[in-house]
Amino acid sequence: MFKVYKKLLAYVPEKKYMISISVFLSIASTFAIAGAYYYLYLFFERLIVVGDYTGSAFYAWVIFSLLIGGTTVYFIGTLASHVLGFRLETNLRKRGIEGLSEASFRFFDLNSSGRIRKIIDDNASQTHTIVAHLLPDIANALVKPFLLLIIGFAVSLRVGIGLTILTVAAILLYAGMSGETQFMKRYQQALERLSAESVEYVRGIQVVKIFNADARSFKALHEAIHDYAKFALNYSMSCKVPWVLLQWAMFAVAAILVPFIFLLPGVFMHGPETAVELLMLMLLSGVMFSTIMKVMYVVMYSFNGAMAVDKLEEMYEEMHKDTLRHGTREDFANYDVEFDHVTFGYGEKPVLDDVSFTLRQNRSYALVGASGSGKSTIAKLISGFYRVDDGEIRIGGFPLEEYSEKAVLENIAFVFQDVKLFKTSLYENVALADRNAGREKVMEAFRRAGCDSILDKFKDRENTLIGSKGVYLSGGEKQRIGIARAILKDARIIIMDEASAAVDPENEHELQKAFAELMKDKTVIMIAHRLTSVRNVDEILVIGDGRVIERGSDRELMAEDSRYRFFQDLYAQANDWRVREHA
Repeated sequence: MFKVYKKLLAYVPEKKYMISISVFLSIASTFAIAGAYYYLYLFFERLIVVGDYTGSAFYAWVIFSLLIGGTTVYFIGTLASHVLGFRLETNLRKRGIEGLSEASFRFFDLNSSGRIRKIIDDNASQTHTIVAHLLPDIANALVKPFLLLIIGFAVSLRVGIGLTILTVAAILLYAGMSGETQFMKRYQQALERLSAESVEYVRGIQVVKIFNADARSFKALHEAIHDYAKFALNYSMSCKVPWVLLQWAMFAVAAILVPFIFLLPGVFMHGPETAVELLMLMLLSGVMFSTIMKVMYVVMYSFNGAMAVDKLEEMYEEMHKDTLRHGTREDFANYDVEFDHVTFGYGEKPVLDDVSFTLRQNRSYALVGASGSGKSTIAKLISGFYRVDDGEIRIGGFPLEEYSEKAVLENIAFVFQDVKLFKTSLYENVALADRNAGREKVMEAFRRAGCDSILDKFKDRENTLIGSKGVYLSGGEKQRIGIARAILKDARIIIMDEASAAVDPENEHELQKAFAELMKDKTVIMIAHRLTSVRNVDEILVIGDGRVIERGSDRELMAEDSRYRFFQDLYAQANDWRVREHA
């Protein structure tokens, strides 16, 4: 438990002193409350046994003062622990956000957004609980049972022995409810999986509605629900008997003891003393029960907190495990791209297997192949999105890892198939590619990307805000905005992943002219399923089964019985296909 706190406090060094304040005040509060119970015994003795009403009033005021004082001190201690807890939760979430902004692309490929949210958000909340609520409760739970037993023996030997027996029985019953560590881990994993799959299901609710599906159509969610229900039920059933017996022991003690008390010899001669003892045993046993419950929660939340901080730290480490390491080299001797026996996979199975090829600078290339062959993976590796598992990627004769992050970002531009636009003006969406570019250059990039027709749709033209009322862009229009970014960036290596996939036929001609202008004196790598758009590139690489299986110009490959020719024939047949009316 103390190892967990040591880990957690490392994230809040500026507020670490709060833990000392909280623990000290909690212990002081515990002594004050325990003192109130002792004076309550004196109050009962003076009132019931002696019959001194005046003297008992003094003890009543002492009890009132101790309870008010103890409660106030406990509140201040809890306030200090909450300040520490909220700062810890904030810092952990900040660490998660910072980690996500720098995480490798492989991390996002292997982890769903639902799982990431679950681990960062929910586990940060768990650490808040263990600090804000359990810090004062731990001090209370460790000190109060001993004080209660001391008070019990101060009342009488019988009360002390009875309270000790009840406490030992409660501890044994609690041990029967605690469950195995491995069971709790499996339970937490089932809960985490359920949360992650639920988020993914909700995000896909449009598909659910369109196809009139339900949760059973999402096999992962369906299994997660059943796994969680099974673990929750098994845990509840395992706790049923000890939990009922524990409550009987603590709450039914008076009903159990009263019949036996009347059988004791001389009980009627010492009736008032016996009544006081019985009252104190009932009171102290109830307080002991609440204290043992706090111990239970301390153990449970300590376990959850330990798992939470371990998961967070594992995720922080996983975020950066596969991030490309950058060096200090700023200048490229040339822009040749070389793959030297490169192997890479998103999971255990490799997508690229021992791939080697060279792309010369100032030439245009197209990557062609079936879906899943590795085309986009090659493009992303060139951009530095992933770190290779084996082999080396070189640009200008030097490994990609030797260049600084700034050099890589400035010299490689990537136009994705699904362009993301920010909720700002069209102008700002393009200008972010080069913050030093003037307005004239930005508008020139709009023109070269064929965006004039897009701007003409809106009265504010380039100053139109994306996401504002009435502003909608089609997939092709978004891609042209993305191409305008690449033109403004003026990088020496241009990678286009299906950049013209969603462009309408009316604008494709203008876009191809923009591509031709963009390709001048650049190393261009295109990925396209629309095979008519790759005929004019300098060289075509056909990718299959994670390897380069063919290479050459369109004319050279079409002259052979090649895989590329097979793809072109299929593409031509698909374009000529028509729905025919049958008689």
